Amino acid sequence: MAKSPSSTSELEQALGGITEIEEEDISNEPGEDHLSIERRIRLKVDLRLCTIAGILCSLNLLDSGVISSASVTSMLSDLHLDQGNRYSVSIFIFTIASIAFQLPSTIAVRTFGPRIWFSLITFCFGLITLCTAFVQTWRQMIALRILLGIAMSGVYPGLTYLISTWYTRKEQQLRFAFMQSGEVIVLATGSIVNFGLNQLDGRHGIKGWQWMFIVQGAITAFIGIVTYWWMVDFPETAHQSFLFLTEEESKIASTRIEKDRGDVEADPFSWPMVLKHAKDIKVYGFCTLYFLQNLVSTSLSYFLPIILQGGMGFSTNKAILLSAPPYYYAVLPAILSSLVGDRFQLRGPIITFNSVCLIVGFCMLGFTDQVTIRYVGTYLATGAYVANWAAMATYQANNIVGQWKRVFTAAAVTACNGAGGIAGSFIVRQPEAPTYMTAIWVSIGSHILIIGVVACFSLYFYVANQRQRRGKTVIESTEGFRFTY
Repeated sequence: MAKSPSSTSELEQALGGITEIEEEDISNEPGEDHLSIERRIRLKVDLRLCTIAGILCSLNLLDSGVISSASVTSMLSDLHLDQGNRYSVSIFIFTIASIAFQLPSTIAVRTFGPRIWFSLITFCFGLITLCTAFVQTWRQMIALRILLGIAMSGVYPGLTYLISTWYTRKEQQLRFAFMQSGEVIVLATGSIVNFGLNQLDGRHGIKGWQWMFIVQGAITAFIGIVTYWWMVDFPETAHQSFLFLTEEESKIASTRIEKDRGDVEADPFSWPMVLKHAKDIKVYGFCTLYFLQNLVSTSLSYFLPIILQGGMGFSTNKAILLSAPPYYYAVLPAILSSLVGDRFQLRGPIITFNSVCLIVGFCMLGFTDQVTIRYVGTYLATGAYVANWAAMATYQANNIVGQWKRVFTAAAVTACNGAGGIAGSFIVRQPEAPTYMTAIWVSIGSHILIIGVVACFSLYFYVANQRQRRGKTVIESTEGFRFTY
């Protein structure tokens, strides 16, 4: 059972007896109050954790950016991926491998520590991406896609879990938005880089799509090495990170999380301790949200250049370039909606608003022949689904307690996110160009369902909070805890 956030005296003893006098000593600045110390620590975490999290999380999307940009070059014909559903298979096989290893890989983040595990899997991902440039057949491509999925299986759920351990519930959505913003900026920039690399087609006997995999694979492997020093540990061991917090600052960081929800320390690992959380029906509701969301994000991230080329008539180079601006724009709604969500502690209404924006965007994309209107629709749709990643990550992180429950939930929702990706890889059908009506209707329908699921959650959370206020129930086995919706 999680500890009560109100047991302050026991907490101070467990964490080393942090007193107000000690906290002033920690600041090394006479007169600095406790809130100033917390703000300083939070800024350090923002600069270190959110930046590397955004970069690492972008590598997963970077894969979709590379392969989608390569898909409008000669890669499909060179590797015979243009026959049947081979290209779609090469996409969803990555997701299947990722789903299979997400829970073990997320547990490994807690077991081996973020610095070791994230640096290892990122380096492996970069090396495999680089090797992809030299495949000769579609079978070899699919084999490497499986290895890529295994290597990157723990990145998104692991980072979601790590961020949730560092911030209080009212701070999380903005930090998830920072991570998503870094992710989409790198993805958008990757599209521009891919345009430049495609101009090297034929240099040194290497084709344009091969240059994309070589350069971005090498960069990723290098980032994997740097990650060992850039990444931070969990709050209670943060003083062990390279040039980060002192031991006293680490204790303060742990204290504020303990006061917020009482789960700063993990119980000893055992599979029953992790898997028992499969009994919580809320987890399946969160999984449903992620599944429905990724139907859209996969279809757009992997197929946007194809939609621009085959659906709107742009050339190969223009299709690669024009796929970047919607992702730069997506940073704006992601940050703004997160500021509102954290400021007013709104989660469900933010998800609903973003879902409505996406529905409008897909209506513009699907129900008109005017290219400008359709392209503007891609901005609305892309901005809405990117903003909803931060909102959904916060929605689930705000409403669970316990380290292993966070691990299990992060892995479970990311696995269902991947399952949505498998379905999403098949909804954009080339014979339906230029309208791609299957993708349009599935995307609209999925977000109508998201609105419905959020409405059910909101009703359930409201009733549970009312019962908690009347003393009739204890939520998440934690005294004083209430749902955020």
